[in-house]
Amino acid sequence: MKQNTKRLVESALLIAMGTVLSLFPFSGPWVLGGGITICSMLPLVLLSYRYGMKWGVFSAVIYAVLQMLLGFQNVQYAQTVMQAVAIILFDYIVAFGVIGLAPIFDRFTTSRVKSLALGVPFVMLLRFACHFYTGVVIWEALWPNELGWAAPVWSLAYNASYMLPELVITTAAAVVLYRPLSRWFDEFRK
Repeated sequence: MKQNTKRLVESALLIAMGTVLSLFPFSGPWVLGGGITICSMLPLVLLSYRYGMKWGVFSAVIYAVLQMLLGFQNVQYAQTVMQAVAIILFDYIVAFGVIGLAPIFDRFTTSRVKSLALGVPFVMLLRFACHFYTGVVIWEALWPNELGWAAPVWSLAYNASYMLPELVITTAAAVVLYRPLSRWFDEFRK
């Protein structure tokens, strides 16, 4: 019972940290728009490494629901029920839910640092794929880009402009923080 309470409290705190970090995007010199957050995905990565992929995916989906509620105007742009469902699934639930899969490389390596160095970029690329898909299928249909680019090119350029820096920052932070947090990371490792 004590372990379950500890896991719930830690998860709530880390999900809250990620949510707060997501509220302060750095809108840099991106020509196409978008913005990066400073490690808003890192708390989800930490949860998945600490408690496993199942709990990590569950926690990431909770985070996704919070993100969707905070950004609900995106869902309201949908012109059909199918567009709304696609936005909910691929811009929120699946896109953030895959972050919980970060420790997938634990099975293939004995080094947690290597697992982080492979797992974090892998799940961030999965998240990118979700946003790329909605960019091509949904957002281009709702608002054709003003540059006249083909939908896949536009979606690739727009989503990569903020997801690539996010991937690099989150991966670097996870790897750097592993050593000082290794005891916390590995407490529940089986």
